[in-house]
Amino acid sequence: MKLSELTKGDKAVIIKINADKALRDRFSSFGVMRGEELLVKGCSLAKQTMEIEVGSTLIAVRANEADKIEVKKIES
Repeated sequence: MKLSELTKGDKAVIIKINADKALRDRFSSFGVMRGEELLVKGCSLAKQTMEIEVGSTLIAVRANEADKIEVKKIES
């Protein structure tokens, strides 16, 4: 499942990031890396951006970036 498929309030664990090294490094600097748990805080109307929380960091992710992050949804 991709991060872009989640909706507000969903929790997930990052399984894999399918991106080039520059984007993976950028994500890593925000704490977005394999094994981390995240919470979807909100989405724009057309889901062009998503706000996610990883640890205590809030991050805005573009739709094309969210498509590159594979996650496993955690049922709450």
